[in-house]
Amino acid sequence: MLTNSSSGIQHAWHFWYALILVLKCHAVTLVLRASPLNWALGNTRKMMSYPNGAEWSALKSIVISNQGDQIELSTISCGKLNLPSGKLVTCDPFAGMTKSGNSFVQVPPGEYEVIVTLADVSSNLDGTHIREAYASLIIDKTKIESSRKFLEPTKNGEPTNQILQAGEFWGYGVDAGTACFADADAIEATMPEEGSWYEGLFDNGRDDCWFNQMDSKTLIRKGLANIQLPNSDKNLILFHSGWGDGFYPVIGGYDSNNNLVAVHTDFFVVDISENEVESASKPWWRFW
Repeated sequence: MLTNSSSGIQHAWHFWYALILVLKCHAVTLVLRASPLNWALGNTRKMMSYPNGAEWSALKSIVISNQGDQIELSTISCGKLNLPSGKLVTCDPFAGMTKSGNSFVQVPPGEYEVIVTLADVSSNLDGTHIREAYASLIIDKTKIESSRKFLEPTKNGEPTNQILQAGEFWGYGVDAGTACFADADAIEATMPEEGSWYEGLFDNGRDDCWFNQMDSKTLIRKGLANIQLPNSDKNLILFHSGWGDGFYPVIGGYDSNNNLVAVHTDFFVVDISENEVESASKPWWRFW
């Protein structure tokens, strides 16, 4: 199981290439159902209100109670994401992204700020243990987000209108401890053939390789990177995925007129509130 370190990602890539076992998700729509959800999160949860309950904490800068512990939330800007087609891809860039055919949700084309909500989970709230709780694409910062719903990434951007049952959500898998926001058309137009990605882009020994940018403490912060796509003015924004690998939702935020004002991904660092948790064990991937 990978954790939040690019060095761990590098070791995993060497392992996968040696065994020729790189697994990528090509399903048009992925739905996490109640039983896998309980297994993945280590809880039996009543998700009837999520993601609209009081526990929702994206873009907040506060100290909250989380499974009996105190955690401090803060936000950090990752700069703007260029979305010329508005085809927003949310995926694992190292284990789930392909040159073409990535599932996406359609948003208005434009340039939008990406903000990551960080969680200080250290026992003394001294900044020694930081996890990424949410990543948010801000479509209209002038509007107030009043409701949220799950979004369905598909190959053509058109939702299937499949009805979700209680405890289900659409989302994407993470298998290298990292997720990203990117434009589907920009990926297809700028990225080279997939076989060259690791040695050509991810870990080529240069300061601007993707792993080194993610490890940098000076560009944004360690674990976050705003990366220019090859030979273009397009970019993607990478962020470590909370506690690590898992299956995470894509969530739309709407104003009172039902206009989309933000898109979030939740890494389940912030727990659902006490009155919505029947058992409060740690997630299966949280070993510390």
